[in-house]
Amino acid sequence: MIARLEGALVEKKPEGVVLDVHGVGYEVRVPLSTFFELPDEGKTVRLQIHTHVREDALQLYGFGSELERVLFRLLIAASGVGPKLALGILSGLPVGRLLTALRAGDVVALTRIPGVGKKTAERLAIDLREKALALEAVSRSERAAAPEASAAAESALVNLGYPRPHAERAVRRALELAPEGSSLETLIKEALRAAAG
Repeated sequence: MIARLEGALVEKKPEGVVLDVHGVGYEVRVPLSTFFELPDEGKTVRLQIHTHVREDALQLYGFGSELERVLFRLLIAASGVGPKLALGILSGLPVGRLLTALRAGDVVALTRIPGVGKKTAERLAIDLREKALALEAVSRSERAAAPEASAAAESALVNLGYPRPHAERAVRRALELAPEGSSLETLIKEALRAAAG
């Protein structure tokens, strides 16, 4: 199974991207939330990957954050939701609003997403309510713990000569990519990679 890919962004389209990883081009489908965060073609990109295997195909789905990938996996585990619809759902609502809609059972918000009918929306709200609540709690606790470490990492990048806005973007990206509970040193290393990319 492929869990993560890092390589040059060769091709970038709303329906998917091609990453060159050591001379091998990987076609990866991405939600619009990830697509809009991608840099220009030719830059280095790191995506969290879900490998979907069927009888007749092997398809890679890429996400800019671990939270997006976890939510994608929850969606495809729900009855009647395949990878294509799950990608559409992630493209239709930002992750925070989607979690809120699932937790609150907001069928109206869910049916505004193209391809999601009332029955599917009701089923998602019932099947994923508890899981969405747990994901929201984890996401909130990670954001609450992040400010102190992110401020220190930003300061380190600024001291190394990076402009503050660039340092802030790099640290935000590093917070998404660094494993949970990472040390400040690991966060700074990830931020440096993001800043250089």
